[in-house]
Parts: sequence; C-alpha cells; structure tokens
Amino acid sequence: MKIDRKIAFLGMILACGAVHSAPVQANEYIIVSGGPSLIKWEKYKAVPHDRWWGNFIRTARVRIQQLQAERGLNYPITWFVYKPAYVTRSLQEGRDLIALINSVRDRYGIRLIYFDRTEQLINYLNHGQDRSRVKVEGFEFFGHSNKAAFMFDYSNYVDSGSRCWLHETELGRIEPGVFSRKAFIKSWGCHTGESMSKYWRRAIGRPMIGAIGKTDYSPGNIPVLSTPGGRWGR
Repeated sequence: MKIDRKIAFLGMILACGAVHSAPVQANEYIIVSGGPSLIKWEKYKAVPHDRWWGNFIRTARVRIQQLQAERGLNYPITWFVYKPAYVTRSLQEGRDLIALINSVRDRYGIRLIYFDRTEQLINYLNHGQDRSRVKVEGFEFFGHSNKAAFMFDYSNYVDSGSRCWLHETELGRIEPGVFSRKAFIKSWGCHTGESMSKYWRRAIGRPMIGAIGKTDYSPGNIPVLSTPGGRWGR
C-alpha cells in the first residue's frame, strides 16, 4: 500500500512538471532582399546593373524553396524586403511588383516584412522574437554591397549611390545572443568577404561568409562568383 502511494505521488509530480514546462520553440531563419537599381541610371554604363527587376527576389525565392525542402514546409522563415526600391521600379516596369512579391509569400507561407530603414531590420533582429528562446540560426543577404556594407538600395534614388545601408561599423548595434551558436550567415553580394566579414565576426561572434570579388545574379538562381580567382571568405 505504501508503494502504491509513492507511485501515485510521483505521478502527480511528473504531471505537474508536464503542465508547467515551457514549450520548445523552433529557431528562426532570416533572409534579406535589397532593392534593384533603375534603368535610367544604369543604361549608359558598360555593365548595367539589374536589367531584370527580380534579381534579389528570385534568388530569395529559390533559397526559401531549398530550406523548405530540407527542413519542412513549416520551418520558420522571415523574409525582409526593402520596399521603396520596388515601388519606384514598379513605375519603370509599368506593373505592380509589390503584388508579385506578395505572391511569393502566399505561395510558400512565410513571414514577409517590408522595411524602408535599417533600424527596422536591426530592431527585429534584437527584439522581433524572444531571443532568449528563439535564436536566429540562419541569415542570408541578397542585394548590392561593397566590401564594407550591405546597400539595401543602390542606383535607385541616386546614380551609383545608396541612401539605405548597413555598414560594418554599425554591426555593434546588433545585441549579443541574437544568433545561435552554429548560425549559418552568408552575404551573396559583391566584395563583403574582403572586409565586412571580419567586422561581422568581431561584432557578432559568428562568421559571415562573403565574396572576395564580385557575384553574378544573372543565371536567375543562387548567385555565383564572377571575378576570376574570386572565392568565398570569412
């Protein structure tokens, strides 16, 4: 009889523990798409940028497909898109590009967040989820860049210039503990492996893969290195 009471008491403890235990939450994967340039700024250059408006949208979509194939359709992916550049490019194209971007969200069932300021992206990294429980386990950038910065717009408002960026000297604004210990971080833009990757590791404590040389989005799939002798660095 005493043994039965002990078993019953132990069962009550286990049951209470099950009720009060916190649910396990999946981590989060973040993809960022910068904006395209405008033809009016680029058409006279020897090698114009962004003849096609969807360079950074199509590549993000392909990456979303890959992640869902590997990790399941319910894998939590958040997609940031720099909206102002697609609004202005819509006027050039004569069609609603925002609706086309929204259709990718609807097709793959992922979270889409439009942004127009760098602060919005940083604030989400820091506080968009409870980062004590939901870490960023993947971060990938598709867009224009140079060796020191992600350029969320380039040659869209100003010829060959940018007015919205994340510079390597600003990376300290991202709080410690945002990324998981084994987070996969990669910039698919040009030249970021030449300097920004080093700043990223110092500021974030995690490596960022970046291109030493230029990258080419024209195949319409995942970008490839286009500089002879180019490579991916950290």
